[in-house]
Amino acid sequence: MTQTPKRSRRLRKKLFVDEFAVKGFGFSCSVNTNNEQELDQFFDGLLDLVESRNLQIGGGGNEGTFEGYVSSAKRYGSATEEDKSALTDWLAAQANVTDVNIEALTDAYYD
Repeated sequence: MTQTPKRSRRLRKKLFVDEFAVKGFGFSCSVNTNNEQELDQFFDGLLDLVESRNLQIGGGGNEGTFEGYVSSAKRYGSATEEDKSALTDWLAAQANVTDVNIEALTDAYYD
């Protein structure tokens, strides 16, 4: 059986572990449009939502699918269940989005 090493607060903070762990979540969806203007509106709206909640997103896609990972824009902040709900609701409200999958909160650095 392995024990968690005893680390100083400073080291835990540098390593983003224990009370300094940063949580985020992944998501995927299908974007059903080939219209460039509709794609621009989708991504503009997504960025507006993410920025309004002080989050950041990384991701990409191809052939009508988009995947991303959302985390807090604050250095030691975490995404929350409310952030997941807001993204789920926003994606569900988009007429050209289907097959939405929102993952559980995970450690952004170690999972």
